[in-house]
Order: sequence, then C-alpha cells, then structure tokens
Amino acid sequence: MNFPDNLKYTSDHEWVSVDGNVATIGITDHAQGELGDIVYLDFKEPDSVSQGDSVGTIEAVKTVADLFSPITGKVLEVNTGLNDAPETANTDPYGAGWMVKIEIANPDELNALMGVVEYKASVGH
Repeated sequence: MNFPDNLKYTSDHEWVSVDGNVATIGITDHAQGELGDIVYLDFKEPDSVSQGDSVGTIEAVKTVADLFSPITGKVLEVNTGLNDAPETANTDPYGAGWMVKIEIANPDELNALMGVVEYKASVGH
C-alpha cells in the first residue's frame, strides 16, 4: 500500500497535495482498496465549498461513498477525465486519479489534517 509522505490526509481517506494556494484532492490508496473497483464518479462542481462538504460521490462495485472537501475554498477544477476512465482512481490514486482542485481560502485548515505517520497509524499500518 502506498502512503506518500508529502501529502496531508483526512480521517475520511482523502489526500491533499498543496502547491502554492491550490490544493489537489483525491482518495487514498487505502480508500480505493476498500471501495473496490470504481465504476463511476459524480462531481457536484459547486463554485465554492466549506470544509467537510461533499463534492461528489464515488460509485464502486461494493458501495457508494461521498468525497468530502478537506478544506474551504473555491473549486477550480474537477478531473473530468475520470468520467471516461473511473478505474484510474484505483490504478493511480495519487497521480492521474486526482479528483478536484480547490483554491485554499483558509490555510490554517491544513494544520488539522494528518501527516503520513498519523494516517498510517489510523488505518493500521
């Protein structure tokens, strides 16, 4: 299982990569493994989100799960490429399987997210 140490993590199994004032968000390798084969993603595409808001749903063979925003901000982009290839979220969750990009409104919210050591411990690794 892959746990990149340059990311922040949530207890809902989202990862956050920060580049300047933009956060790229996706689901962790652990999450995609628990969900099973992802077959469809439905993004809401709101103009802005608050921390904890659902920004879409992930449909997998086993279940349907919400994708929550770990931060507050303006939605800049959703990964529409996943519409045609949802399995990318399984095969490359930290790369081409990213899900949404958000302009960070409150950088302090990032401090509440877990580092790799904390996240690994939370999932039993």
